[in-house]
Amino acid sequence: MKIFSIDDKEFQENFDELLNRGKMDIQKVSNIVEDIINDIKKDGNIAIIKSIEKFDNWQPKSSNDLIINQKDMKSAYKKLDSKLKDALHLAYNRIESFHKKQMPSSWLDYEDNGNILGQKVTAVDRAGLYIPGGKAAYPSSLLMNAIPAIVAGVKEIVVCTPTPNNEINELLLAAMHICNIKQAFKVGGASAIAALAYGSETIPKVDVITGPGNIFVATAKKMVYGEVNIDMIAGPSEIGIISDSSANAKYLAIDLLSQAEHDEMASSIMITTDKNIAYQTREYIYSYLKRLSREDIARKSIEKRGAIIIVNDLNKAIELMNKIAPEHLEIMTLKPFELLPYIKHAGAIFLGNNTPEPIGDYIAGPNHTLPTGGTARFYSPLSVDNFIKKSSIISISDNGIKEIGEACAILAKTEGLTAHQKSVQIRYK
Repeated sequence: MKIFSIDDKEFQENFDELLNRGKMDIQKVSNIVEDIINDIKKDGNIAIIKSIEKFDNWQPKSSNDLIINQKDMKSAYKKLDSKLKDALHLAYNRIESFHKKQMPSSWLDYEDNGNILGQKVTAVDRAGLYIPGGKAAYPSSLLMNAIPAIVAGVKEIVVCTPTPNNEINELLLAAMHICNIKQAFKVGGASAIAALAYGSETIPKVDVITGPGNIFVATAKKMVYGEVNIDMIAGPSEIGIISDSSANAKYLAIDLLSQAEHDEMASSIMITTDKNIAYQTREYIYSYLKRLSREDIARKSIEKRGAIIIVNDLNKAIELMNKIAPEHLEIMTLKPFELLPYIKHAGAIFLGNNTPEPIGDYIAGPNHTLPTGGTARFYSPLSVDNFIKKSSIISISDNGIKEIGEACAILAKTEGLTAHQKSVQIRYK
């Protein structure tokens, strides 16, 4: 794992490399994804089945083979170990409780002259959730995507997930049962995004698509945006850590590895004010690596996409980390809450020694679907806001049109829109 100091001659070159970590060469796959989308728009289920044969290594015999049965969900749930079942329900309850606090309300404002202005909050009719598969299955992603949709009041939730070799993770099935998912399909990749965006004979068209995925999924989401809404265009997972001399190097090492084991392309970056902590952390990283079940993946990630930066003070650490704008940010300093006001860009912020990033992945309550690759500068975590829309409410009284109508007509006339002008004038003259 690379260690470098802000005083190094090559610092800017090394740091710029970190800033470019989230760059996805969408152009490389855009033609492939565009063809997949066009085929599904044209041929529906036939194109979906061909795509599954090509990418997931099994052959659906009919459209019915695409459907994930609710009986299988219930059966998987019943087979769960009691402790695992309790853990899933605890996660559900905590995620639900957090997201209920996010729910905005409709409101009306009554002005003195009788005008009424306001806002109406409405859930989308149908949401599509993409849950990744392949190298690993993520039941936690199902909870994190489904629960805010449920809290928002979405009536129809449609799940798509890849099933390589026609095998589906039992824990994911159980999570679907807990979330009362009624429509789920064995479709992955760009095909799933296209099917959700445009619909097919079996898969209904949705209004919004959420959930992470690989570069094909990210590219497809970008291409269908406008036909449907999307949550964000997410890349590989990442963690940033700010630490000082008070931090525990063992904690720092395993926390950095907690992201590295996701994917070879995951990024693990620490900025520290203490040189000894930097080298101790790297030493523990290589000690822990040998014990990980996903050692090969984590090792490639740490060596190609990991870095530890040594700086002179916490102000510089904050400045650099705000430029990185990480998906997950741990603050492992003596007084972490003192740094919080100065953190501008991060998907989720973890404060203190007992708050490792995985606690946010599974059980804390806030959503783990977060902006990556520096997009925390303008994207927010997945929330109920992704599943609702807002309508403005306007009602102008007799007195109100007399008070503000003339100003409105003047503005309309200035823009050369005479019908706009007359539409207002005939009401107050």
